[in-house]
Amino acid sequence: MDWARAIEINQAALTRIVAALIAMVGLAAEGAMARLPQPLYRRALSVLRPAESAVRRLIVIAARGVEVLPHAVRSMPKGLALARVDGARASFQLFDSRKRFGFARRSPGLKAGPRVFVLGSSPIAPLFQPQEWDPAEPEIDDGMVGAERLGRRLAAIKMALENLPRQVKRLKRWQARRDSMRSPKFRSPLRPGLPPGHRKEPRHEVDAVLRECHALASDARGEDSS
Repeated sequence: MDWARAIEINQAALTRIVAALIAMVGLAAEGAMARLPQPLYRRALSVLRPAESAVRRLIVIAARGVEVLPHAVRSMPKGLALARVDGARASFQLFDSRKRFGFARRSPGLKAGPRVFVLGSSPIAPLFQPQEWDPAEPEIDDGMVGAERLGRRLAAIKMALENLPRQVKRLKRWQARRDSMRSPKFRSPLRPGLPPGHRKEPRHEVDAVLRECHALASDARGEDSS
C-alpha cells in the first residue's frame, strides 16, 4: 500500500472541498463571520461534518508508525468542543463526537418548571411558570443563523489540512494521555461504527472521500497495532 500517495490524494481533495466551503459562506481571512441565511448554513454544515470526519481519519493514517515524545501530563479539557480559538489559532478536534443513546431530540418550545404550590392559593396555579427551552442549534432570527461556531470550525479544518505533521503530533500526544488514564471514556479517536457525517447515498464529493479515508484509517490502525 502506497500510504504517502493515498494521503496526498485525499489531502488534496479535502483541501479543495474546504476551500469551496469557505468561498461559499464568504468566510473572511481573519475567520470573522457573524450570520448566514439558514439554507446556506445547513448546506455548509452538511459538507463540513463529513469533511471533519475525513480529516480525522487522514490524521490517523498519517500517524501510522509515528513515534512522538510525550509532553508533560496535563488535565484533559472538559466537553467535546469542535474547535476553539486561541488568539489567531484554531484547534481542530482530533476525535469523533460519541453517539448519544436514549435521548430523543426535542423541538423548541416551552419547558415546564417545578410545580410548587402555595397553601391557601388556587390548587391549579403553579408558583413557577414554564420557561423557554434554550435549543442547541444556533438562534434563528428572520431566517438568519449565528455562524461564529461554523467559522471557527472552518478555520480549524483549514489549518489542520495545511499542517498534517503537527496534527499527527497532537494526536499521538492525545493518545498517550488517554492510554495513561485508568478508565477513560474512550481511547480511540474514531468512534465505533460509521463515522459522523456518513451518508448511505452519496450526495457530494466529500462522501466518497470520507468512505475512502474511513477504510484506509481502519487498515492503518490494524497495521499500527500489529
